Amino acid sequence: MRLMGFIGSSGSGKTTLVEQLVPILKQDGLRVSAIKHTHHAFDLDRPGKDSYRYREAGVEEVMLVAGSRWALLREAAEDELTLPALLQRMAPADLILIEGFKLAEIPKIEIYRPSLGKPPFYPHDPSILAVASDETPDIGTRPLLPLNAPDEIARFVRAHAAEWP
Repeated sequence: MRLMGFIGSSGSGKTTLVEQLVPILKQDGLRVSAIKHTHHAFDLDRPGKDSYRYREAGVEEVMLVAGSRWALLREAAEDELTLPALLQRMAPADLILIEGFKLAEIPKIEIYRPSLGKPPFYPHDPSILAVASDETPDIGTRPLLPLNAPDEIARFVRAHAAEWP
């Protein structure tokens, strides 16, 4: 299993880029999965539904199943699981694209839009291998990838994704 992370300020286009990369990478026959970190609480369940009621009653896990789609909801004892712990729970895949997890020591591409007026992460993070941008900022020696060229970014991902573990 190989990994590539994508980080950037809110609104920089991380999700849009990952969404564009998936079909390109799948054309090569790769099994692609994704992990997305969010800073906001979320719940896939809704109050009043049976599965929500099970969780409220105290089950450790509840699995929702409909046709060929399923989801497993687990209440974690930890505040937040680490990326390695989450990766251990993923089904086998050729490539896992990871959005967020800025502090993780995995190879990453930063999506950087100077027009947002937010500082970049790359000057302080050696695990950022390249910067994808819609402008041409001076990023030093790292490769600058054109944000509007997902095929080129996909080639970079295939060449630089790291084996895990």
